[in-house]
Amino acid sequence: MAAYILRRLLLVIPTLLGIMVLNFALIQFIPGGPIEQIIAQMEGGGDVFQGISGGGSGPVMDDTGIGAGAGSTGSSQYVGARGLPPEFIAELEREFGFDKPPLQRFGEMMWNYLRFDFGESWFRSISVVDLVLEKMPVSISLGLWSTLLAYLISIPLGIRKAMRDGSSFDTWTSGAIIVGYAIPGFLFAILLIVLFAGGSYWRIFPLRGLTSDNWESLSLLGKIADYFWHITLPVLASTISAFATLTLLTKNSFLDEIKKQYVMTARAKGLTENRVLYGHVFRNAMLIVISGFPALFIGVFFGGSLIIETLFSLDGLGRLGYEAALQRDYPVVFGTLFAFSLLGLVVGILTDLTYVLIDPRIDFERRG
Repeated sequence: MAAYILRRLLLVIPTLLGIMVLNFALIQFIPGGPIEQIIAQMEGGGDVFQGISGGGSGPVMDDTGIGAGAGSTGSSQYVGARGLPPEFIAELEREFGFDKPPLQRFGEMMWNYLRFDFGESWFRSISVVDLVLEKMPVSISLGLWSTLLAYLISIPLGIRKAMRDGSSFDTWTSGAIIVGYAIPGFLFAILLIVLFAGGSYWRIFPLRGLTSDNWESLSLLGKIADYFWHITLPVLASTISAFATLTLLTKNSFLDEIKKQYVMTARAKGLTENRVLYGHVFRNAMLIVISGFPALFIGVFFGGSLIIETLFSLDGLGRLGYEAALQRDYPVVFGTLFAFSLLGLVVGILTDLTYVLIDPRIDFERRG
């Protein structure tokens, strides 16, 4: 097993490098880079960024030297730059590192990232690490509780559907699951807001943030209650699609195991149905379900949270990535891409280890 883990870890390097090369290359062809945005705001909005060359409060250039976008190779390509002196355009390029060749910028960026130096945001004057840590509580709350809730509901429901396959219970619950799977998360979130957050009917749950304004003055139990009061609706909206998929996966996995010969043998020996189900079937059937927990958590944690965060006025990683892409804040874009891609690759290895932990008969090393 050690050799298999070592091989997987070595594969992380070329995979991660390929992800970064592909995204960096694509960025070179996207119009509207950070310099173009600054010029456009200066042409239309006065001295918003006048502190760039004078050490003021303008964008801060980090040490990674990353940058891209149309117009990063010469001042004549910048739209709206005709009224600005060429010296100022050249100073902007130097501040953002666009005076260097793309290959050099990429090499410097990767060297810093290998040392986990992600630099600073160009437009927020804060390090990328601090910015991510600032948004992390929202994403952890959505990812963790959505995943746990999906498992707590889906596994018992999927087992019961498998045991009563073809019954009326299985039929109407399948209909409810199909409806839940068909409803987009953002539409379900709007429905929850309309019904329970003061949209048109009841005002039971709050609509903004993870905590109330008087959070600091609350007792420990009050803080816990206030936190869950705020997170209830966003978690429900994030859970609906994962809940449907996981329930059907659990049911089908149990149906496959129940039809196998060892189950018939256990029943022939006189074992009770619960003993057969939870003593023999459960471990084998739950292999694919439980082993997928790390990947499911990461998927909910980093994916599909932008609309939910926006609807419920939550400031998490989803909105951070969206705003960084709009602003062409490349240190944030590439820094988070590197960190989250690395985390996703490591989670893939953890998923394989979970398979082995649940069922020691699986031997990835011998299979390789």
